[in-house]
Amino acid sequence: MAAVPPTSEELTVQPLGFEHLAAVLDLGHRVYDTDAMPYTGWSLSAVAEHLDAPDSACLVMLDGDRVAGFVLGSPTFEQRADWSYLEWIAVDPAYQGRGVASRLVKECCARLAAAGAVCVVTDVERRNTASAGLMRRNGFTEEATVSLFVRPLAEGTASGSRRARDASAPRRHLTRAAAERVR
Repeated sequence: MAAVPPTSEELTVQPLGFEHLAAVLDLGHRVYDTDAMPYTGWSLSAVAEHLDAPDSACLVMLDGDRVAGFVLGSPTFEQRADWSYLEWIAVDPAYQGRGVASRLVKECCARLAAAGAVCVVTDVERRNTASAGLMRRNGFTEEATVSLFVRPLAEGTASGSRRARDASAPRRHLTRAAAERVR
């Protein structure tokens, strides 16, 4: 019989550190299908950049030394100095449904509020009903809808099989920063 992972209360939350970068990137690549939705991927430099940010709200949830989940929060959002941004969150599938994501969201938002934020913004891909539900349960409300438009520049890049794969792709969290990287 397989061991059941502990609940989120039995796990520890720590600030994201250099020692967590490989595990965070690995988890992000396992949870997000960047072939179907290339804007959901992050690079080492994009994640590491958060380590230098003042008032960082980037956290990992650990089960011993294992990263069970992470969240990247930024104390700035666009032109609003008093708003912050919850940019990327992922939970290892073995820990999903155990309160890990909610605990990370709450802790991230608390740290952003302590840094002076009056509002936290996040964005969720339209088909990602799990993440949308997570955000609603944690006090977020839908304020705007943004569509990502794609224009293939070479013949055959938007093949029917690609569209079919995209339509059936697992639900993903969309971040503005990630979407901007594909421009």
